[in-house]
Amino acid sequence: MRASNLFWPTLRQEPAEAELISHRLLLRAGFIRRLAAGIYSFLPLGWRVIDKVSNIVRQEMNRAGAQELLLPTLHPEELWQQSGRSEKWGPELMRLQDRAGRTFCLGATHEEVITALVGGEVSSHRDLPFILYQIQTKFRDEPRPRGGLIRGREFEMKDAYSFDLDDSGLEKSYRLMEQAYKRVFERCGLPYHLVEADASAMGGSAADEFMFEAPSGEDTFFTCPSCGYAASIDKAARSQKAVQASCTTQPPAAERVATPGLSTVEQVSRFLGVAPCQLIKTLICVADGKPVAVLIAGDRELNQAKLLAAAGAASVELASAEVIERVTSAPVGFAGPVGLKGVPIIADYDLHSAADMVTGANEADAHLIHVTLGRDFQVDRLADLRNDVDGDPCPRCSTALVQKSGIELGHIFKLGTSYSERMNAAYVGPEGKQHPIVMGCYGIGISRLVAAAVEAYHDDDGIIWPLSIAPFHVIIVVVNSSDQAQAALAEQAHSLLEKAALEPLLDDRALPPGPKFKDADLVGIPLQIIVGKKAAAGQVEVRRRRVQGSQFLAPEEAAAWAQKMVQSACPARECGE
Repeated sequence: MRASNLFWPTLRQEPAEAELISHRLLLRAGFIRRLAAGIYSFLPLGWRVIDKVSNIVRQEMNRAGAQELLLPTLHPEELWQQSGRSEKWGPELMRLQDRAGRTFCLGATHEEVITALVGGEVSSHRDLPFILYQIQTKFRDEPRPRGGLIRGREFEMKDAYSFDLDDSGLEKSYRLMEQAYKRVFERCGLPYHLVEADASAMGGSAADEFMFEAPSGEDTFFTCPSCGYAASIDKAARSQKAVQASCTTQPPAAERVATPGLSTVEQVSRFLGVAPCQLIKTLICVADGKPVAVLIAGDRELNQAKLLAAAGAASVELASAEVIERVTSAPVGFAGPVGLKGVPIIADYDLHSAADMVTGANEADAHLIHVTLGRDFQVDRLADLRNDVDGDPCPRCSTALVQKSGIELGHIFKLGTSYSERMNAAYVGPEGKQHPIVMGCYGIGISRLVAAAVEAYHDDDGIIWPLSIAPFHVIIVVVNSSDQAQAALAEQAHSLLEKAALEPLLDDRALPPGPKFKDADLVGIPLQIIVGKKAAAGQVEVRRRRVQGSQFLAPEEAAAWAQKMVQSACPARECGE
């Protein structure tokens, strides 16, 4: 490929819209362009990287025995209603109507479609097991698209689905996909953490995420430096243990104090001269349409996924101001557990020995002090309800957990029979009885992985692509395109690289050398061949984008050097050759 023929619009100025490093560099280097919020065009360089990642994913899926297909993007909404997810997804599921007034959805994910397909074709235990996958564009009406390719409304994704006879078969498929994912991320040059994840959003029994550690990441997870435990913020487990010192003496009786207009933890703790951890936040929530009171320490944050599990509910949300006032007889900010009637009370583990605490008084502009669990109020259940924080004890070995930020690269779920039962996907066993098919699902964000690679590999000058997913293996920079000796040597090097089955980009543009060198570093092609001052002597300069130093070689030697670099980064056994 010649740069003079390549559609390669670079930006010299920092794009105002860019939030993350990957977003900024992918725009500047001419890989993507924004069409609307969360919607991007992939330019030729960007699509080449997408294609490289897709091919690695495809090779590893095929290697694991999965079969590729392509499912429709347009879904009848009845399928999502049948699975029970149409209402759960709400406005995030993009909907449209055809000319007959029938409602369709743009595919956000494909559990419904694949279950309907397989359920209509599989009848016998002899038809199972198998794994199907596709690489396709997905659509989600994200309320806050951010970070370019990190969280968009239209994105490239690989989704796979396993179909087994029983749980033991699912376990085998699950581990097969787990190993395939590890190979994908290793081949793409991305370090990862495999972390336990919450499965409730998909309706499964278990899940794991592959997290790329990045300060810019929007996901939070925890790792244990001692035993290797790792979990997402929604899954990080805590056991019921004392985390506050129990009072050695009985606190005074609960007492009402006036707190006019003070409804937040910060306001009340400052006014009463107590630490936020001495307050109990009473949150009125609605779980499956019924109010429930949720208690957590004032300095902690509620985790909705954990509450969902603790309440045994399909949906949970914070109650409206009207519901709060009806349940507590007080406006928002003054709820408390003392005297609260008619609703179940679930308290976080942190509060199991709560004594001498501050709570709302269930009346406007008033709080209670010296409140003690067991004496002044009771709870129906203690549960793990809050977000973990850095330094919380590991649930396995009690070592302090380390909090990290990351970008989710992939997610695997054990769906079990949650979809097959609702959508009548069953098989007849050898004994003649009907059984629901046992399913798993496995997703990789193809376009997000591209952004993660840039977050991982860049410097002040631009991107530094891993060789396995770089848009080109080598960029040939001609210092002076009008110099016949340089132009001829560059053409020779380009031809030798193509004969070696490599992918060179020849920068033959009639530009000064400065912009060419800047573009070469910005675009991040990992191997560079510079044709300049020693062209008359038949030598070119070779260097690696991420390593200081260079050497001068003959074109044949330069091609052999590049071939060796590419083969060492992607040996034939890994590339499916």
